[in-house]
This record gives sequence, structure tokens and C-alpha cells, in this order.
Amino acid sequence: MIAHRIGLTGSIGMGKSTTAALFMAEDVPVWDADAVVHRLYTQGGAAVVPLGALIPDAVQAGAVDRIHLRQALLTDPALMKQVESIVHPLVGADRTQFVAENTAPIILFDIPLLFETGQAQAYDSVVVVSAPAAVQRERVLARDGMTVAAFEAILAKQVPDAEKRAQADHVIDTSQGMDAARDQVRAILDSIRGTMNA
Repeated sequence: MIAHRIGLTGSIGMGKSTTAALFMAEDVPVWDADAVVHRLYTQGGAAVVPLGALIPDAVQAGAVDRIHLRQALLTDPALMKQVESIVHPLVGADRTQFVAENTAPIILFDIPLLFETGQAQAYDSVVVVSAPAAVQRERVLARDGMTVAAFEAILAKQVPDAEKRAQADHVIDTSQGMDAARDQVRAILDSIRGTMNA
């Protein structure tokens, strides 16, 4: 039986990671794109050597230093395509391995830039994690080192929340607390199981 694939996404500060954990608590295996990139960038990670060859300053103490990498990309935006050509295939290979190793009826892919990278149609259903703009702003600005300018720059690169919600199969509102979010996760899983058993 082929698993039902959920693509989970949401803009910064919407509670996507927390929501992914709620799905995991319901025995849904979760593939986390950010965690994969983090693993590729750590010492011994598959992206370290090729990125070091492309941008020597980006590798510090045997690992990819995200601050140096970001600085290099700001200085020369043309490098982005080359970085993506190294990182994307490695991420894709990890995702393929995850699918091959999991026999669960429903599996979830936590992908921050699902719409921005044009991947939404690759999933059986798309779940968007959302919250009112004021809640989002408060959460993000409470993060260490976050500034209004940095927050606005991140938002400018993301598909607006309203557009994501309009394209979603399901929306989870995380502004009502953990119990409400858990109930929404369970309702979505019940709905998906219902269509799978139909």
C-alpha cells in the first residue's frame, strides 16, 4: 500500500515545528527538511566538502557555518544556484530514503518553503500551519537576535499566509493553544484515514 503523503508548511513563527511534533505523537513518521540540511552541514555531513570547495570561508572547523555562508550569498547572489545544485540533490536523496524506510500508512514532510519551491503538487494533501499576523509577529520578535528588519526581510521572501491558506487542503490555527492544535491534527488524520479506507 502506498502511503498518503502530507506536505506540512507555514510561514515563520506559525508553529510548524510544534505541529509536526503533534503529528509525530499520533504515530505519523515525520521527515524534516531543516533537520536534514542541518545534518548535511555538520562535521562529516555530505554537503561540507563540496560547499567548502565552492565557498572556502563557509566551512569553519569542519562544518558549514551558516553565518559565513549567508554572508557569501549576500555578497554574490549568483552563488545561490550553485549552492542549491549541491544541497538539493542531497536533500532529495535523504527524502527518497525516508520514503523507502517507512511503511506507515500516512507520512509527513515538514517543508518550510513548500509553496516557494513549487513542491506542493508532489503531496497527496497540504497542511498549512497558521496564526493571526499579530501572534506571528510577537512570536518571531521574541526570538534571540531577531529584529523587525530581519523579520520583514524573511516575510518578503515567503508566500503570504493568506495565499498559503487558500491553496491548502487543511489549515491548522495554532493561536488557540496546544490542545486545540492537537484536536485539529487528529481531525485531519481522521479525515485522511476516512478517504483512504473509502
